[in-house]
Parts: sequence; structure tokens; C-alpha cells
Amino acid sequence: MKLLKRLFPLLFVLSLSLITIIPFFHSGFFSFHDNTQVQRVFEMSKALRDGVFPVRWSQDLGFNYGYPMFNFYAPFAYYLGAFFNLLGANVLLATKIMMVLGVMLASFSIYLFTKELFNKKTAVVAALLYVFAPFHAVDTYVRGDVAELWAFVFIPLIFYALYKIYKTPNFSAVALGAFSYAGLILSHNLSAFMATPFILLFLILLILLKKDKKTAVYLGLPVLLGILISAFYWFPAVLEMGYTNVASQTTGGANFRDHFVCITQLWASPWGFGGSVKGCVDGLSFMIGKSHLALALLSAILFVLIVALKKMSKDKILIFGFLIFGFLVSVFLTLDYSKFIWEAIKPMAFLQYPWRFLLLISFFISILAAGMLYFLEVLFKNVKNKWFIALSLVTALVIVLLNVKFFVPQTYSLVDASYFTNAYFLKWKTSTVTGEYMPKDFLKPSSFAKLPNRPQVIRGKIQMKMTTHRTGFYAMEYDSDSVSEVLFPIAYFPAWRSKIDNQNSNYQVKNNGLLITLPSGNHVVTFYYEQTPIEKAADIISICGILILVLAIIYRKPYEKSS
Repeated sequence: MKLLKRLFPLLFVLSLSLITIIPFFHSGFFSFHDNTQVQRVFEMSKALRDGVFPVRWSQDLGFNYGYPMFNFYAPFAYYLGAFFNLLGANVLLATKIMMVLGVMLASFSIYLFTKELFNKKTAVVAALLYVFAPFHAVDTYVRGDVAELWAFVFIPLIFYALYKIYKTPNFSAVALGAFSYAGLILSHNLSAFMATPFILLFLILLILLKKDKKTAVYLGLPVLLGILISAFYWFPAVLEMGYTNVASQTTGGANFRDHFVCITQLWASPWGFGGSVKGCVDGLSFMIGKSHLALALLSAILFVLIVALKKMSKDKILIFGFLIFGFLVSVFLTLDYSKFIWEAIKPMAFLQYPWRFLLLISFFISILAAGMLYFLEVLFKNVKNKWFIALSLVTALVIVLLNVKFFVPQTYSLVDASYFTNAYFLKWKTSTVTGEYMPKDFLKPSSFAKLPNRPQVIRGKIQMKMTTHRTGFYAMEYDSDSVSEVLFPIAYFPAWRSKIDNQNSNYQVKNNGLLITLPSGNHVVTFYYEQTPIEKAADIISICGILILVLAIIYRKPYEKSS
């Protein structure tokens, strides 16, 4: 009974959060902007079944030429979806589970941080503000941005871990922080890029407040170890980008200069399922949330009053001040006034859309707005606790009622898993919208009928006896009376190697595959994906990061006792 009473606030939050995922229980699936989620889970599962790890190559996408999708597109969510698929869930159900967990766990992670920072009642309100934030609904039902959904989960966990270390330095919190920061990078590298300056600023603030060298070391470890653990992904993603057309994503319709938000849109903008365009009339909403802004304003007023009356500790005041700063900076970076910053910091172009900062705005304002409950408790200490509990429950219900209308998809389609994984949908339709991972000058097929399905003889005459094609592997046994040239339908990436009868051979890179000269006679030619030196080095860095963390946990006691 005591355990149930202790867990009731969290169970209450999770129960109400279930409302946001009701559409996932509908038969079939619904449409959103990034309609490639099921296909990505399928490709990840296929690669794992083929014995590939870490997964970097997608076999079927790229017009059946394949490309290194998971070398560049953050893979965390798809590993998770593939895990459920390998357990027996069909690929559509596995995708739904992957997305549902991303939505639900956001409320859990911010609940933990706010509870640690303030109290359970405040945490209840913060969690529901966060999970019912309009931009959370945009990512779930309009954009279908699974990567950002998981960024919603990891950002609060990082702050929670850092604050736990600040209160009591311990390696359990370091481990949580390290895996959370690695998780953020692996789930959405762009969100990690946006959030890291704020994470570092919070870290520095905590170090200045504690003024203890050992605590400073503990606080720095999560970020350092998180970078090391996730190196197997981000290191090649940065250094091998030039082999693909990824850089094209910063131009054309994804030019950040065309996607700043008008300040009025942050208060009210029509709900829609369209796209982002230049100007103040977009096809999707950029609302922060009226309930969020109203509660945040009340909270700010109460905060000023408490500071004036000196009724709160210095560390709480400074941390709340940091949250206000984070919110204001994030809002500023969505507006055209911040263009000079975007122009000056060139890598920000990869963010494409300034309104991505609504993710951080939702995080900061959820805690800021919920803070009003904590401030009321500080100001009115003589009021019985039951009244504050009642206020938190009423506020929570109002938040749900005002925002639940956003968590609805535009349309349902009565489709099953095979719809997303049939040859046409997978190799043609999906490939036409995800071509940025192909080589820059690749000659794409003009129609589904022209997709390659086997090696093509360019010169000579050969008899193909057997072909084997799986993720990262293509083999052909042949018989020929003369020297021949054969074009294999593989998009070039420096990881590809070739052998003839287990002897290394060379190939020529063409704009429609890899061309190899074959000797006469009966032979077996093999193409296989072997991780590049950069990828192998990145794997070693990640392994070292995990080993350092494991050893630190094993031998933590002497350090924790002396801290």
C-alpha cells in the first residue's frame, strides 16, 4: 500500500499520457510526413538477421542499390523497433511500439527531473505539460519524426542525471547521464547539437554552485563518456559525409532562411498537416501552447515575488533562472531576429528548420510553468498539503483537456506490414524521398521497371550459376569463355571490397553501380561491406567508452566514499 501511494503520482501521469497514444491502437496505420518509419525498421531487422552489427548499410533502399543509411541517420529508435520485430512482432507493430515508447517515456523522464528539482506535485504538472505539448503532437502525428520523439525522452534524463550528481556524486548517476547523452546523439544528432550548449551551461552552473573539484569531475563524465559511447555512429557520420549527398539537405526547401517562425505563431497558429513554408502562414502549427504560456507567466510572477522575499535557496533560484534563460534563447533562435547567429555558425544550417527549437522550448517551459505550484507552496507554507495535491490534479486535468485535441492523426489507412515492405513501396516509392544517402552523382533509375535486380553483363558472355544477395554481401558464381565486365547494382561507398575466388580484386566506380572485370572460366566473385578504417576506429572508441564506464562502476566505492 505504501509503495502504491508513493508511485501514485507517476502512475497518474502515465495513465493520462496513454491518451496521447490511443490512435496507435487503431487498425492499420496513419500517414505523416516521414512515411518511411516501417521501412527503416524492416531494413534494420533484415540487417541484424543477416548477422550485421553495427548496422550501417540498408540493402533494399536506394532503388535496390542500397546505401549507408544507418551510418548517417541516427539509428537508436530503429534498433529498438528491430528488437521487437526480432522478438516476433510484425514490422508494423514493432514500429508502433517504437513510437509509443518514445511518446510515453517523455513524461516519465521529465517527471524524474522535476521531482528531483522540486517535488512530486510539481513533477505531475511538468510531465503532463511536456507530453501534451503541441510540438510533441506535431512530431507524433504530423511529422512522424521518431528521432525527435526519442530526443524528448533523453533530454530530461541528462538534466536529471547531472542534478543527481550535483546533489550526491555517484557513478550510478554518471552511468545514467552517459547513456542518456549517448542515447540523445544516437536518437537524433540534430537535437543533440541543439541541446548540448544548454547541457554544458547547466553543467558549468552546477560546478560553480558546488565549488568542489571531485564533483566537477563527476559532472563532466556523462558528457565525455556519452560522446565516446556514441562514437561508432557520430564519428563516421561526420567524417564520411562527403561520400553521399547528405549536404544537399541544407539547401532548396530545407534552407533555414525560409523557415523562421513569426512570433505570433508561437502563441496561435492554425493546426494542420501540411509543411513549413516561408512567411507566417504554414501548413503545420508552431504553437508553444496557451496553457503552457499562461502557467509560465504566473510562475514567473511568483518567482520574482519569492526572490524579492528571499524565500528560496540560492541554487534553486539560479537553476530556475537558467531554465528561463534556456527558454528565452530557444524562442529567440526560432525567430528571424536570430538569423545573424545562424549565418555565423555554419553547422547550424544542418538543423534546416529554426522551429526545431520548439523541442527545447517545450522542455524548458514545461518545468517553468509547473514551477508555479512549487512557488505557491513556498509562499503559503501553512496551507494543508491536500489543497496543493488537489490543485496539481486539477491543473493536470485542464492541461489534458486543452491539448488532447492535437493528438489525432489526419487519416487512417487499413494497411498491414506487407504494404510497407513490398518491392514497389520499399525499393521505389521510399527510395524516391530518401535519396540523400546515395553518392552525389549517382544515376537514379527513372521508373520502378528499371530497378536493377541482378548483376548486368556489360562486355562478354557469361552464364550466371548462382547469386546471393544479403545486407552488405553480394556473390555470384559464373562460367565464361572469355574475359567479361559485369556491373553490380551496388551504390559506391568506400567500405565495399571485392574478391574473385577469395583473392582481392579491384573494381571501377560507376554512376550506376560497381564494374568489375572477370576472368574466363568458372569463378565466384564476391562484393562485401567491410567497415572502413574510420568506422573501425569509431567502434573501438565506443567500446573503450563502455569499458571505462564499467570499470568506473566496478571500482566506484573508494571514490564515492571520499567525495
